[in-house]
Amino acid sequence: MKLQKDQETLFYFRPFVDYQNNKQSEVAIKENKRLSEGQKEVIIESRRGQGKYRQKLLDECPFCPITMVNDERLLVASHIKPWVKSNNTEKVDHKNGFIFTPTYDSLFDRGFISFMDDGTMLVSPWLSPLNQKRLNIFTGKKVPKLPTEGREKYLAYHREYVFKR
Repeated sequence: MKLQKDQETLFYFRPFVDYQNNKQSEVAIKENKRLSEGQKEVIIESRRGQGKYRQKLLDECPFCPITMVNDERLLVASHIKPWVKSNNTEKVDHKNGFIFTPTYDSLFDRGFISFMDDGTMLVSPWLSPLNQKRLNIFTGKKVPKLPTEGREKYLAYHREYVFKR
């Protein structure tokens, strides 16, 4: 919904969460004949957990700390230690994540950027200088709004195993 005054949009807001899509998704999973009952339950529980994971990240930092974009429709919950490499606890630990816009989520997931424990950005030499300039990113750039506290072990993993040196 938009709040407008004299043809000027003041801000957007979402008064209610749309649970219908989640319920439709669960029904589709339950009706999938290719999956065993155990697989169906694992997928449904994983999706429910991811919703809580995303919400905890948004509660802590309701915007992309690099771009400052705060429209939830444009934000991605990104795991620091990749989901596939995480144990069940790490998969839903919101300290194992950041909220980014899709471009920065992709750069982070693919190891083209990482962060020091103080929020200083690292940029992979595998990303061309021209594209670094276009994205306004460089090694040593401070990202002061990046919530790193409690994420040190995940960031160490990301720098060691995901970041492309």
